[in-house]
Amino acid sequence: MARVKRGTKRRARRKKYLKRTKGFFLTKSKLYQSAQEAANRADRYAFRDRRNKKRQYRRLWIQRIGAAARLNGLTYGQLIHGLKAAGVALDRKVLADIAVKDAAGFAQLAEKAKAAAAPPAKAKKS
Repeated sequence: MARVKRGTKRRARRKKYLKRTKGFFLTKSKLYQSAQEAANRADRYAFRDRRNKKRQYRRLWIQRIGAAARLNGLTYGQLIHGLKAAGVALDRKVLADIAVKDAAGFAQLAEKAKAAAAPPAKAKKS
């Protein structure tokens, strides 16, 4: 079997790592081993934080909806329950956007939620 020295392949792989870590601090952008470790760590953080970003946005939307709901005399939970009962299928992203940009429209949604969530009045027995 022929001997393989990997000259160009090895150099290409190393150049790829060094190109990815261009701009990193000190040896992380100069030495192959440090650059490889830094790039792999950066990949792990990027993978993790793509998921964390979704969580953070959901938390922000819930805070905005809750604040707008309190201005309309409801709690966040009451608003969501009422909208579900009324058959309003808006997600939290859209609700938060309405709360920030269209206060009057959000107030109408809050009224719908109040009406749908209110228990039906019981008739008095005589």
